Amino acid sequence: MQISKNKKSANEKLDRMKEYSLEDAVKLMKEVKFSKFDESVDLAINLGVDPRHADQNIRVTTTLPHGTGKEVKVLVVTQGPKEKEAQDAGADYVGKEYLEKLKGGWDDVDKVIATPDMMPELGKLGKVLGPKGLMPNPKSGTVTMDVANAVKELKAGKIEIRVEKTGIVHTQCGKSSFEETALVENIRAIYDTVMKAKPASVKGTYFKKMSVSSTMGPGIKVDQGSIR
Repeated sequence: MQISKNKKSANEKLDRMKEYSLEDAVKLMKEVKFSKFDESVDLAINLGVDPRHADQNIRVTTTLPHGTGKEVKVLVVTQGPKEKEAQDAGADYVGKEYLEKLKGGWDDVDKVIATPDMMPELGKLGKVLGPKGLMPNPKSGTVTMDVANAVKELKAGKIEIRVEKTGIVHTQCGKSSFEETALVENIRAIYDTVMKAKPASVKGTYFKKMSVSSTMGPGIKVDQGSIR
């Protein structure tokens, strides 16, 4: 297989077997980035959990100190006085009339917040919203009566950390244009949240490994001892 000049250059700078300190990993990630657009910075965290067990199916949220670098479009499905509350908080779309649009496949939105009274109707759209990651959930704070706070948190950089069937967490921690210190602080916030979410039933090693990468770049292993 022919390797592009950019990938060859990245491979020369990167030791794939080495675990780098968090600061060095972030610095190297920026150095080996070869695309011209502002890529997202992604984390892959391998956990020693079995998501088939309910208590090990980790799903938590955290607010990144420096945000995600992405403009988040928020829909609030509610009615009555809560509509104005959502609008005043900065929601992009508000109202229960969006239920029909969602049913029709509309998805020009990143997050959906709902008041509890709307959940019976939203529940009918599980097959539409679930695969897109748009279904509101109390665990992620997106089913709530405090819609104003929920909107503000999502706009400020609140993210959901959810383990996949394979025991791996994939999440974004910012943009490649961020300062290195900002990315390091965002990653530490994610790490702290994941560690606090450790289920009591987990036996053996909980946090196995983590790598950081830009969207198009190679994964760089991070030494856990440097994250703490």
